[in-house]
Amino acid sequence: MTPICIAVHGAAGRMGRRLVALAAADPQLALVAALEAADHSRLGEDVGTVAGAGPLGVELSASLEVDADVVVDFSVPEACEAIVATCLARRLPLVVATTGLDEAQTTQVHAAAEKVPLLWAPNMSLAVNLTMKLCELAAGALREKDADVEIIERHHRFKEDSPSGTALEFGRIISQVMGQTKHTHGRKGRPGKRPHDEIGYHAVRVGDNPGEHTIVFAMLGEMIELTVRATNRDCYAQGALAAAKFLIGKPPGLYGMYDVLGL
Repeated sequence: MTPICIAVHGAAGRMGRRLVALAAADPQLALVAALEAADHSRLGEDVGTVAGAGPLGVELSASLEVDADVVVDFSVPEACEAIVATCLARRLPLVVATTGLDEAQTTQVHAAAEKVPLLWAPNMSLAVNLTMKLCELAAGALREKDADVEIIERHHRFKEDSPSGTALEFGRIISQVMGQTKHTHGRKGRPGKRPHDEIGYHAVRVGDNPGEHTIVFAMLGEMIELTVRATNRDCYAQGALAAAKFLIGKPPGLYGMYDVLGL
C-alpha cells in the first residue's frame, strides 16, 4: 500500500510536534511537508529534530512547495485562514483541528468545504466525540425531565480561549436537543435563581492538564455525570491523523469526527 503523503500546518507548535512524530512512526503515512509562520525562528531546520523525533529529511517551511495528499492544520485562527485558502486553490483535502475560529473564519471553512473534502471538529479525540454522542442520547432522554445542565472543563495554563471549543460544542449539541437558549460562562454576585433554559460553563486552567470535560445532567434527587479525560495530547494527534486518512478519496463536503467513527 502506498503511504498517504501528509503535510502538517503548525508543525512546530505543541500539537504540531506530536503530529510530526506520530505521522513519522505510522507506516500508512509519509510526512512530506511541515509548515509554520514565515517569521518562525526554526524555519529551515529538520522538523524531526524540532519535534524531538530525530531527523526526518523534511525542513520546517513557510509554504507548501511539494505535492501532498492531505493537510492537517493544528495552528491558530489567523494561520488557519491562510492554509484553508492554499488547500482551496490546490484542491487538497484538509483537516482543520484549530479552535477559536471567529464567524468570518468559520464561514471561510464552510465555503471551502463546497469544493474540497474538509473535516472540521472542535476536538479531534475519538473518546471526546463518542462522549458527545452519549450526551446527545442523554439530552434526548431527559428533554422533558426537568434536568439542569452544567459543563465543567479543565485545561492547561497556556490555553488562550475560554470556555474551550469542545465545551461549547457539548453545549451546542445538548441545547439543540433540549432547547436551552441561555449559555452562561461562570457566575458571580447574586445572579438569582438558576434559569431552567440555561447551560452553565465553568473553565478551570491548571498546570499542564491536556483536557478534561464533565457534563452534568442534574434533576431533583439524582444526577448523571459524563466525564472524558485526556492523559496526554497524543489522543488529539492520533484523532487528527485518523481524520486525515478518512478524507482520502472522499468527495468535497464538510465532514466531522462522527464520520470517522461511523456514528
